[in-house]
Amino acid sequence: MIARLLETVGRSVREAIGSVGFATRAFFNLLGVSPGAFRRPSLISEQIHFIGNYSLVIIIVSGLFVGMVLGLQGYYTLNQYGAEQALGQVVALALVRELGPVVTALLFAGRAGTSLTAQIGLMKAGEQLSAMEMMAINPVQRVLAPRFWGGVIAMPILAAIFSAVGVFGGYLVGVQLIGVDEGAFWSQMQSGVDVRADVLNGVLKSFIFGIAVTFTALFQGYQTKPTPEDVSRATTRTVVIASLMVWGLDFIMTALMFNK
Repeated sequence: MIARLLETVGRSVREAIGSVGFATRAFFNLLGVSPGAFRRPSLISEQIHFIGNYSLVIIIVSGLFVGMVLGLQGYYTLNQYGAEQALGQVVALALVRELGPVVTALLFAGRAGTSLTAQIGLMKAGEQLSAMEMMAINPVQRVLAPRFWGGVIAMPILAAIFSAVGVFGGYLVGVQLIGVDEGAFWSQMQSGVDVRADVLNGVLKSFIFGIAVTFTALFQGYQTKPTPEDVSRATTRTVVIASLMVWGLDFIMTALMFNK
């Protein structure tokens, strides 16, 4: 019984290591053919527009409500210490440093990521990718690379929109609803948020999340079996794997960026 258990665990570990190695090779192959995709920038711009439109509404609505909740909870907490004037700084730092990139990446994985996986999976099931190979067209360069860079570029833009709308939501609750001084709200935010240490680190986070989530979505779609059942399983794996990667990368980058 113990030998069978060890055999099962060993097989699972070996398959996991093999999958990681295969994904790594596929990632560098994707980067290798990317210059060819950049020679046709219209393909990438189309994907930026497509991916951004898929996620824009949910990003704006979620950012507004997250900012409003932050404003409400932040005020009640700061009010206990007589520091409610720092509400703007607290809301901005929470959004720019952490919630903006992370929540945007999770929403992106659930909305645009699943769409990308389904697109590639259905193209594979319909043998469109095989037809490209028969015509001497590299499907990785023609199909995957534009979508990959479209997602990578769109992610920081969506995260910035999320943070900006979230700050506005905090302003509505803190200033307009509760009555925090408007000048103190904006001045504390301006003096407490550093461009390099906070804003640029948040942009870097969202950029790395964009790489992880978009590649995961494309890889799951490209490697799935060409059946409807496997395509649906691939979309589920995209959300699960991408979400876990976002949380793990967030912990690592936060420990490196803000460890003072």
